[in-house]
Amino acid sequence: MKKLLFTLLAACTLTSAKADEGMWTLYNLPNAVYETMKQENYALPYGALYYGEDAVKNCVVNFGGFCSGVVVSPDGLVFTNHHCGFEAIRSHSTVEHDYMLKGFVANSFEEELPNERLFVSFMIEQKDMTAYLDSLGLNKIDEDKRSHFVDSIENVMSKDIRKQDSTLRVEIKPFYEGNQYFLTTYRDYNDVRLVFALPKSMGKFGGETDNWMWPRQTCDFSVFRIYVDPKTGAPAKYSKDNVPYHPKKWAPVSLQGYVPGSFSMTIGYPGSTSRYLSSYGIKERRDAQNEPMYKTREVKQNVMIRHMRADEAVRIKYDSKYAQSSNYWKNSIGMNKCIDSIGLIQQKAQFEQKIRHYQDSTGFLKGKLDFDKLESFYAKQFNAVRAFTYFSETFGGRNSDELTRRAYRANNGSIVKGKDGKPKKWYIEFKDNSDEWDEATDKEIQAAAMKFYREQVEDKYLPDFYSEVDSKFGGDYQKYIDYLYKKSKLMKNGKKIYINKGGFQKDPGVKFGQSLEAVMNQLFEDYVVCYDSIAIQERYLCAAKLRMEEDMPNYSDANFTMRLSYGQVGEYLLGGKPSGYYTTAESIVEKMKKGEKGVIDYEAEPIMKELLSAKNFGKYTDKTTGKMHLCFLSNNDITGGNSGSPMFNGKGELIGLAFDGNWDSLSSDIFFDKQLARCIGVDIRYVLYMMEKWGKADRLIKEIGAK
Repeated sequence: MKKLLFTLLAACTLTSAKADEGMWTLYNLPNAVYETMKQENYALPYGALYYGEDAVKNCVVNFGGFCSGVVVSPDGLVFTNHHCGFEAIRSHSTVEHDYMLKGFVANSFEEELPNERLFVSFMIEQKDMTAYLDSLGLNKIDEDKRSHFVDSIENVMSKDIRKQDSTLRVEIKPFYEGNQYFLTTYRDYNDVRLVFALPKSMGKFGGETDNWMWPRQTCDFSVFRIYVDPKTGAPAKYSKDNVPYHPKKWAPVSLQGYVPGSFSMTIGYPGSTSRYLSSYGIKERRDAQNEPMYKTREVKQNVMIRHMRADEAVRIKYDSKYAQSSNYWKNSIGMNKCIDSIGLIQQKAQFEQKIRHYQDSTGFLKGKLDFDKLESFYAKQFNAVRAFTYFSETFGGRNSDELTRRAYRANNGSIVKGKDGKPKKWYIEFKDNSDEWDEATDKEIQAAAMKFYREQVEDKYLPDFYSEVDSKFGGDYQKYIDYLYKKSKLMKNGKKIYINKGGFQKDPGVKFGQSLEAVMNQLFEDYVVCYDSIAIQERYLCAAKLRMEEDMPNYSDANFTMRLSYGQVGEYLLGGKPSGYYTTAESIVEKMKKGEKGVIDYEAEPIMKELLSAKNFGKYTDKTTGKMHLCFLSNNDITGGNSGSPMFNGKGELIGLAFDGNWDSLSSDIFFDKQLARCIGVDIRYVLYMMEKWGKADRLIKEIGAK
């Protein structure tokens, strides 16, 4: 009960084969989908995507467990988005050497910077495990034991495969809302070094003003390199003796560009979608998850940005945190607006009526799929889910202040073992991590968030320290937080705090954490009452749709496994007018002029304006338009996790990197609007131009060998 589970209830994504829509697994790509891709000028054989050493999939990586990337050279260079490399860039930055602000260019292998805990993964193989798990009894066990059952099988298979090859690992994940399970084998590389990063002014140009918007001019890329053991060429932990990885497959980079209607394909790791979540689940998503998320984040971000703008050292510490927070703050606002503007909940309810009629006429899942029960389950847990979101956004994990993180850890405890392997001392110790947070900033953020939380939830979900805030501190949250930071031993770096001694339980920081855990347990109990019942009904709903549309190809919800999306380059109607399908150097120069007048998100170094005001962009000029293209639109199907995904032309050549969706279709995680949904990519020619002209990275340009 102490480990907080906050998993969105995603229903199965099963849709008919429509051009441009779909997040398709590669190993079993339906022939109907491949035939449609060919009609749209995809030129490679069916097997070129997945099979053999030269398969396109072999140059695409899971970047760090949160983004996508692509290998672009025979020496293991990896392109991903700037915002995907954000934390790695930030972690190397200091006030004296601020790579976030000034950028970074490694002029030799020796200058490339290692990154603790950063990895890339290559997918080796994927296959359907459904029948095997069924034979072991998966469908005969209770719902709350399914995950544990699958995990135990995964653990056994992981041990077996590591005996054969220690560099491999496996994952078993549910697809189609648990109606199927796929096994995926990966190889991880843990020595990944920073090679190139533009200043944030360009890598995040437009900031929150332009986030999720079109037109865009953001040069959203960063460059890393994979290193391996010098003797074996195998993955290895960081060592100064490691050497660049030499892949058998890397993506050829094209300078040929595109025109409206050009084939565009993304391959990457989309994180999570809920396209055919029930109407009741969508209402919960809108009102109990999205709304509490963006309201709480806005309170915290307002404090954070004020401190960041007042102090450069604080800005460096919080740049990545703010970017991560604000990204989905804006996403959840836009998603809710789209849900309402297109009447999505009503659309889903009407579709569910069709499934009811199908069920009545065929008897399929009669007595199992029950829409009235599904509605009642969601209604019963609604208040708990809403409060849970407010709690997790205020006090949960990465969203909390340093004291709260330490309070959780202290209450989980720590054991130190003696030479005989037996427990010797029970204590907790915190290292000095002041380079990651600022006390004044954290304290004010948490005080503001605590006050806001109280205003949003029922009294039964208030931790008991709120009574102490009232009785001892006159309702002043800031004074209470100041008291905790001053009096708690948890804030003493390098001090061993013994858990098995009496004074531990009296520590105000420890008591604060215990108070949080008590409410967290209550929320968890209220939340999980209907969790399993909803999961079963959503799985039945998915199965019914699959059966009703069994003559159509289907794709599963995204779950951070490799997926393919295909479509075309092209514009859409934006405010009733054509959006245009690309942006130009002239357009960013115009925005930079606004930056010179004080619009912070459009500020850039003078050299950037000079470079993008050039009269001639040489080989990076588009041959059709005669312009330097910066970003472009396609109707590829993407979501979070696709950031950094390679955008290929019909020949499998790299033409860009996906980095965003558009504001007009932010409900696309639960509904794909073919007319409005667009993927925004940074043109690979813009990437190379900035590497060459700003970074003087001739060695990298030569290594990539774009044609």
